[in-house]
Amino acid sequence: MNKIWEQVKDFAAIAHEGQKRKYINEPYINHPIRVSAYCQRYTNSLSIAAAALLHDVLEDTPVTANEMESFLKGIMSDGETKHTMRLVKDLTDVYTHAAWPHMNRRWRKEKENDRLAKTHPDAQTVKYADIIDNTKDIVDSGDDFAPKYLQECRAILQRITKGNAEMYRAAIEAVDEGLKKTLH
Repeated sequence: MNKIWEQVKDFAAIAHEGQKRKYINEPYINHPIRVSAYCQRYTNSLSIAAAALLHDVLEDTPVTANEMESFLKGIMSDGETKHTMRLVKDLTDVYTHAAWPHMNRRWRKEKENDRLAKTHPDAQTVKYADIIDNTKDIVDSGDDFAPKYLQECRAILQRITKGNAEMYRAAIEAVDEGLKKTLH
């Protein structure tokens, strides 16, 4: 798994080249690396680890699903490629401001939560890790948006309950702790 994981990490790093994290000044790739590492504490699934590395690529970079799938087919089995692509697509927001500019954030988030509730349990597991990492970053930043973001995470977690149970509990705890810090 390590060699393939490194190749996927390099692909994601190139895709996110030049991007910085919103709330902390670091290369964007550090976030998916942490999300993948967190997932690997709970599962040894290559598809989950790879999807964690790639979870923001389709949403935030010019890389297409076809390009990603072609890359994965060159390093993974067909089954792993198919599952990884399913997870990445499950994790890619559909109800974005760019796609739905006439709809407010609350409507988009509700629709996205409805969609996420129907995603594969492995995608939900990656989303838990994503929430944990994002929560730490936004809380540590001291940004005024943190309480609203954390309430949105709480709403997501109420809907996506099919992933790894241990990581689910960790995500709930991270959001609850973050809210305590930001509301005091």
